[in-house]
Amino acid sequence: MKAAASAQLRLLDLQAEDTAIAQLNHRKTALPEHAVIVEGKAAHAKLGASLVGIRTQLSDLKLEMEKAEADLVPVRERLTRDIKRRDDGLVTDPRGFAALNDEIEHLGKRISDLEDTELEAMEQLDSATAEESRLADEIAELEHSLRAVIAARDEQIAQANAEIGERQTKRDAIAGQMPADLVVLYDRIRVKSGGLGAAELKGRRCAGCQLEATASALAGYTSAAADEVVRCEECERILVRAAVER
Repeated sequence: MKAAASAQLRLLDLQAEDTAIAQLNHRKTALPEHAVIVEGKAAHAKLGASLVGIRTQLSDLKLEMEKAEADLVPVRERLTRDIKRRDDGLVTDPRGFAALNDEIEHLGKRISDLEDTELEAMEQLDSATAEESRLADEIAELEHSLRAVIAARDEQIAQANAEIGERQTKRDAIAGQMPADLVVLYDRIRVKSGGLGAAELKGRRCAGCQLEATASALAGYTSAAADEVVRCEECERILVRAAVER
């Protein structure tokens, strides 16, 4: 392929813009905020699951307290009736009186057990309520922190996108001033070679693969006509020869 020496030199300008665009895109994906956000969202999900669990526990404890209170009502009422019967002297038969006292004692123990259950549930409820509040506060704090990190990330991405837009405009302008077939070749090599389609020949070294040319290859590079598009024998990138002056 042939192209004017001036067009070949412009490949370096085109490559500079493409490299800058690639670096900006890499900078967007390599922002430390990305990892912080991923970790933050994972922590948020974990805390959210814990909050759901503690709220389920709270619901169960409230039901347990309500049940214990509901169970206490009839037992207390029966104890009150039995004590009144005993104190009013309504049971005079010795065996019946003994049975009544046994029932009063049993009811008292039953009330004590239910009150212990209610008290234990109440203590657990207080502890679970405090844990719910702690988790809710921690989630709120994490959400506030995440919003700040997301905002910082978005701002940096917006800045990078603006720079990419400016670079792309310059890139398109340069490409528009060059032979289309040269740009097509350059782009094909650039995609295949990890982003670098053209490199300067500095002395004996290709700035693309950083390898020194053999004596015979160097002779071929330097003896080629100024409008001849030459490529590195090692990496096949377009070589922009230092001998081709601007």
